Amino acid sequence: MASEAERTFQRFAVFGESSGSGTEMNNKNFSKLCKDCGIMDSKTVTSTDVDIVFSKVKAKNARTITFQQFQEAMKELGQKRFKGKSLDEALENIYKLMEGKDPATTGVTVSDRLHSPDSASLSPCCSHLPSPQPFSTA
Repeated sequence: MASEAERTFQRFAVFGESSGSGTEMNNKNFSKLCKDCGIMDSKTVTSTDVDIVFSKVKAKNARTITFQQFQEAMKELGQKRFKGKSLDEALENIYKLMEGKDPATTGVTVSDRLHSPDSASLSPCCSHLPSPQPFSTA
């Protein structure tokens, strides 16, 4: 099961990182993984908990964590998310939440849609505007 967790770690580690190798993950992508996989539930595990655990497991001056540090973080979050379970049970439940998950890419922003050449993709608030016209050189 750890190999599936490692694949999920890699998918999230490279998300939004043009030069990402998948071997290290930044705090933004760690938070995204926790949110997208349902580890962060806003009740027992909050975004603050996720940030604190990330800071705790990373090296002192580092901005990223390795998969080994990630596993330590998952142990801590697992105990918080699944209170009353043994360490192994909690970690297993965390890995089950992560199984087969990819970074969610929902919620395209209006500015992304405005840059689209397809005028049908314009936001309803901008649909009354005329289509862009080519510049005339005359």
